[in-house]
Amino acid sequence: MIAKEDISRVKGLLSENLGQKIKISAKKGRKRIVVRHGIILNTYSSIFTVSLESASEFAEGMRTVSFSYSDILTKAISITVLDSKLDIV
Repeated sequence: MIAKEDISRVKGLLSENLGQKIKISAKKGRKRIVVRHGIILNTYSSIFTVSLESASEFAEGMRTVSFSYSDILTKAISITVLDSKLDIV
């Protein structure tokens, strides 16, 4: 069971690192993990948004995606702040 305090702690850690470059590792199925780099844009009451860098030199621009705080707590995604090497768990 995910406690409200855990969600508040994760939200606080993300809020402290707004605008920082991060590495996101997302589980996409059986033995498949996608790693992308981006910047934390905003934190809201139940989600946070990240601006991802383009996946290849052929794709132009940035892509904005959103995740819920429970994605981190259930380990569907993991986030590392690149400047401070902080793992948000």
